[in-house]
Amino acid sequence: MIPLPRLQELVLDGIKQLSFPNEPSALYDPLRYILSLGGKRMRPVLTLMGCNAFGADVNAALPAALGVEVFHNFTLMHDDIMDNAPLRRSKPTVHTKWNSNIAILSGDAMFVESCRLVMQSPNASVRPVMDVFTKTAIEVCEGQQLDMDFESMDEVSINQYIEMIRLKTAVLLGGALKIGAIIAGANDSDANHLYDFGVNLGVAFQLQDDILDVFGDADKFGKQVGGDILSNKKTFLLLTALNKASGTTKDSLLKWINVSDQPQEKVKSVTQIYNLLSVREQAEAKMNELYDVAISHLNSIPIPDANKKPLKDLAASLMVRQN
Repeated sequence: MIPLPRLQELVLDGIKQLSFPNEPSALYDPLRYILSLGGKRMRPVLTLMGCNAFGADVNAALPAALGVEVFHNFTLMHDDIMDNAPLRRSKPTVHTKWNSNIAILSGDAMFVESCRLVMQSPNASVRPVMDVFTKTAIEVCEGQQLDMDFESMDEVSINQYIEMIRLKTAVLLGGALKIGAIIAGANDSDANHLYDFGVNLGVAFQLQDDILDVFGDADKFGKQVGGDILSNKKTFLLLTALNKASGTTKDSLLKWINVSDQPQEKVKSVTQIYNLLSVREQAEAKMNELYDVAISHLNSIPIPDANKKPLKDLAASLMVRQN
């Protein structure tokens, strides 16, 4: 099996070799810019890992892997516009550095480029790979729309939240893996098990992100702790607290949701309510349940344990960003 660092090198080299026209510069410079900002490159690596798990030549899956990464960055470019975010990976976002119109059109060009790259898959797998890619792409859009809808909804159920993060975040992890498996010649059952491994792991990873946003160490977590509380983001933690709270505890939680001028006290007070209601423990239980489901899908694939080990190691590494 190819070591993870080597797969990461293949992706990074591939991104460096992507070529875009020079003109019109306002269309293509933003593409080069956002792709240069770095990131984990986890999604294209998963495509190569999905191919590698079935013993195939990962170079056959490299164009599709790059297409997955270009698509992911397209979604980030448009998400930043919708969120009016000033920074992406500590650098100015595209719509800030240029303007929103340029960011929209450059994002559109990125989506087209992502399709072009994915279609460079081996001839025998182009149609099923594109079926997975386009299904995944529309589901990511659905997830983003649900996330925006939740901002104005008074009530959101935990099941609705899980479905939103499944679509917005997790299906791209599963889709990336499945594309690699298809290119490697895996049968439908095995490819679907790998897809479900990625999706369940993706949802578990997002729940961990929710937990760390409140209870994590800011230095290790890499961003402000309590940001979700300050923005009243409807996370698994907040929705669980709203469901479990009653009486004066519910009144206090609702009061703090409406407070915007006492950030430190708000984070401290809401966190205390979460502790009182054992919200963290419930979130961790759900996270672990989904992680176990992910591993069970991986274990269901009849390939050597040595082929599964890189995926298991990666899954384990994703779930240990503790506070």
